[in-house]
This record gives sequence, C-alpha cells and structure tokens, in this order.
Amino acid sequence: MSLRIGIDLGGTKIEIIALDNQGKILTRERVSTPKDYTATIQTLTDLVLRIEQRFNTQGTVGLSMPGALSPATGLIKNANSVWLIGQPLDRDLSAALQRPVKLSNDANCFALSEAVDGAAAGASVVFGVIIGTGTGGGIAINQQVLNGVNAIAGEWGHNPLPWPQAEELPGPACYCGKHGCIETFLSGPGMARDYQAASGQTLSSPEIVALAEAGDSAAQACLSRYADRLARGLATIINVLDPDVIVLGGGMSNLTYLYTQVPRLWKPYVFSDQVDTVLKPAKFGDSSGVRGAAWLWDNNL
Repeated sequence: MSLRIGIDLGGTKIEIIALDNQGKILTRERVSTPKDYTATIQTLTDLVLRIEQRFNTQGTVGLSMPGALSPATGLIKNANSVWLIGQPLDRDLSAALQRPVKLSNDANCFALSEAVDGAAAGASVVFGVIIGTGTGGGIAINQQVLNGVNAIAGEWGHNPLPWPQAEELPGPACYCGKHGCIETFLSGPGMARDYQAASGQTLSSPEIVALAEAGDSAAQACLSRYADRLARGLATIINVLDPDVIVLGGGMSNLTYLYTQVPRLWKPYVFSDQVDTVLKPAKFGDSSGVRGAAWLWDNNL
C-alpha cells in the first residue's frame, strides 16, 4: 500500500491524515499543539510512527505550517506560532523520522489541495485565499506549489489595499508594522473593526453577517464594503497572475454572498475586456491544508 501522510501544524491543534493513491483518507487524528519546539518535534514524530505502525508501511511525509522556511537561513520565519521561529524545522523532523520530509506554508498547501482534487481540480493556475483571523494566499501551478525565490509567493495580505478611498487611508495598523494592509480590511477582525468604526457597536464577523441577513442596514453596508474591498484585492491578483480559479477558504469564505457579488465587482478593476477567472469556495474546507501537505510529495491521482 502506498501511504501519503499529511500533517497540518496549527497554533492550537495538529491534524494528521494518511491518503491512498486515489486521495481517499485512510485515517485521521487530531491532538493539541505543544507550545514548545522540542515537544512539537516529538509529537509530530510520534504521530507519524503510530500511523505507519497501524498500516505496517512507511509513507511519505508532508507538513503544512504557519510561516515559511527562509531560503537565506533555512530557518522558520513569519510564523504566528512563535516557538517555531528561527528553528530548522525540516531538518529536525527529518532527523527524528530518519527520512526526508517536505514542508510548505499552510496557504500553499490549501491551494495545492484544491488544485489537485478540490474545487479547482484540473485548473492550470490556482490562487488559494484564506480569509479568517488573518489573510493568506498560496499559488499552485499545474498541481505544484509555487514558493518563490523568497518563499513568499501568494502573500497578498501584506500588500496595501488597492485603489483606496479617502476614508480608507492611511488604513488600520498591521502587526507587520505598516498601515492599510489587505489583511487589516479582509480578515474577520478587519470586518469587525470596520463595523465598529461605522456603527459604534462591537460585534464579531458572524454576528455582523447574521444581522445583515436579517435586514440590518448598517450590517448590509459593512458587507458591501467588504465585498468591494475583496474584489479590489483579488483584481490585482488577476492582473498579475491571471489564475483560472480563485478558491476561498477560512471562516469568511462561508459568505455565499461573496461568490455572486465579488466577480461582478472586480470587473472594473481588471485590465481586460472580459474576466473568465472563476471564484469558488473550497471543496475540502478546513481539511484542505492537511490534504495539501499529503500531496507535497506526489499529487498524481
């Protein structure tokens, strides 16, 4: 039996799966993430060995993680799981398992999963968007992750919101040290901040959506602003990358409203007489990251 093991290393949980040749999940397990680097390596190792013992075979191992491996240092950078920063995660996990492992950013794995057998299966160029507590992105070309020379391909969340209106300047402060990043507008907290600034009320993004669906005008106006900003942000991606499919994941992707409104709204911003790029929700939802990790080694179904 061919075993492809994928791991999603999140800030609060670790999920591991094993796929067969057809992409069927053979087993799945979730455990809490240790907030310690050495314990994280041990937990990952134990999970892999336990699954391999269960199936009596050794598999390939791919890991989806926050942040990225710096090409300059070979160490983890840009991770919100701060205990990983500055660590040689790939080398240490390879040593513990006594074999090579492949690592990629969680947004890259999301894009790869949806490109291989998800919402964008068969598409040549796929841009995967994660809009939740943050705003991330990944690129898959011909079912292969595009990392980039700086290992930041797809990181659209830390570009400025394009075509800003006067009231959007200079924009909210971002943890990266700049103002007006796309993430500060399009994350769930970004929507909540926008609603609070306009209405004076403090609500979460799901509460705002529920109010909008109930007919509340302030909430509906907030959703309209959100859709227009998402359209502007994605228009720049279409202008540069020209993807066949853009797939949305993360908590904000559950807004069905976006799939009809955003493609209508992005047309004036795209440098083309016709826009054939398709906007779709993720097929595998929260499981896309871990599935993409499993496909890092061999994604031929």
